[in-house]
Amino acid sequence: MRVIVFSILFVFSSLAIQAQKDSAAKAILKDMKAKYDSYKTMEVNFELELDIPQSPPELQSGQIIQAGEKYRVKLEDQAIYCDGTGIWVHLIGNNEVQINDLDTSEDSEMMSPKDLLRIYESEDFDYAITGEAKEDGKPVQYIEFKPLDRDSEYSKLKMTVESGKNQLKSLRIFGKDGSRYTIRLKSLKSNHTIDSKIFTFDESQFPGIRVEDLRLD
Repeated sequence: MRVIVFSILFVFSSLAIQAQKDSAAKAILKDMKAKYDSYKTMEVNFELELDIPQSPPELQSGQIIQAGEKYRVKLEDQAIYCDGTGIWVHLIGNNEVQINDLDTSEDSEMMSPKDLLRIYESEDFDYAITGEAKEDGKPVQYIEFKPLDRDSEYSKLKMTVESGKNQLKSLRIFGKDGSRYTIRLKSLKSNHTIDSKIFTFDESQFPGIRVEDLRLD
């Protein structure tokens, strides 16, 4: 089961740059991860832009809410709920929900939003700061990643980080087929009270929904 909001952040492939594990880039990523890990709760609103060959560009609004190991990711066409033990993937257009046990292994595609910031710890790719600029009047740095696996369907990942604050601004993924996926963070709210009920999918709110329960027990 491949869900786009996770797969485009989790899969990496060859870069056209000669990157090494850059100590300056590692320091930025480590600081950014520590900052997000310090939040007891986190609510992020973002935009997801999809630019796929032979298809019109698509722009969706999305939201991530996380409290510890629990999280909810919502897009216009799908949503993911995780209560810490199970995962519900709601395919809104198909009126279908798929239920799986939570897989915490390193090979799992279904990663917690915060876990995605651990990419600098992986031995599967290199990364480096490749440039600096200003966006919306603020200084930013670009970090690009070079996976060691050359067989991936993606060609490049580019992360934009606000300089000084080490705050993630956007992620852009380049596919070998010409596809482009961009996530832009619009707002972040932390350490506020969240009702834990939002992390569990409520079937009663969707009459007639098809349930595919893939849990082992």
